[in-house]
Amino acid sequence: MPRFAANLSFLFTELPFPERFAAAAAAGFGGVEFLFPYAWPVEAIAGWRRAAGVDSVLFNLPPGDWEAGERGLACLPGREAEFLDGIERALPYALALGTPRLHAMAGLLPAGADPAHCRQVYVDNLRRAAARLAAHGIMLLIEPINPRDMPGYFLNTQADAHAIREAVGAPNLRVQTDLYHAQIVEGDLAVKLERWLAHIGHLQIAGVPGRHEPDHGEIHYPYLFALLDRLGYDGWIGCEYRPAAGTVEGLGWYAPWRTQR
Repeated sequence: MPRFAANLSFLFTELPFPERFAAAAAAGFGGVEFLFPYAWPVEAIAGWRRAAGVDSVLFNLPPGDWEAGERGLACLPGREAEFLDGIERALPYALALGTPRLHAMAGLLPAGADPAHCRQVYVDNLRRAAARLAAHGIMLLIEPINPRDMPGYFLNTQADAHAIREAVGAPNLRVQTDLYHAQIVEGDLAVKLERWLAHIGHLQIAGVPGRHEPDHGEIHYPYLFALLDRLGYDGWIGCEYRPAAGTVEGLGWYAPWRTQR
């Protein structure tokens, strides 16, 4: 049975961040993920995680200036040193939290930039990052994101992500497949899972089109969860959705799987 992780940047936001770890555990989640940990001391986050008894399964490398609209650095020419510095910033958090996966956001394609040049920068940066993280047994992830939610994002489709993965050629580089983004961009989710599951390092879910609870919208997640069982997926599924009317109030969808934790 897949294991479910609460994304604390989306769920339990009724509470201050330090209290969300315990809230996730109380709701039956065995793991947590979040966008970025860097606003808090690593020792503090490690303590919140430890006290709650949950696994830290994923967070992102530094994305550049998020408040100014940047969405990652990995494909940006001229920002290579900053991208690599971000790995060194993330590593102490990953090691202290026991986080086995880090996501490198590609970034927005700069106006007037040559996409082929940005792709080569992306591949080169990922190759260096994967080698650095491999020394610590950490998996590096890349994620296609739909252009409706994030216009201009460099990586949009599953096929492109797996082509990048193959070009990098690092055994610890895998694809983070958010089924919400994948449905918006291309659909055909079951076939894509069957084709690429061996190279998928993490899954995420949300309802389409509203990005609310996964029991609302056009994706029938119980079918996909059963498919993942049949395919032997034993990884985590990150719950990265926006509750429609309160986190706990919207967790009815999770009840059948919580009892099987």
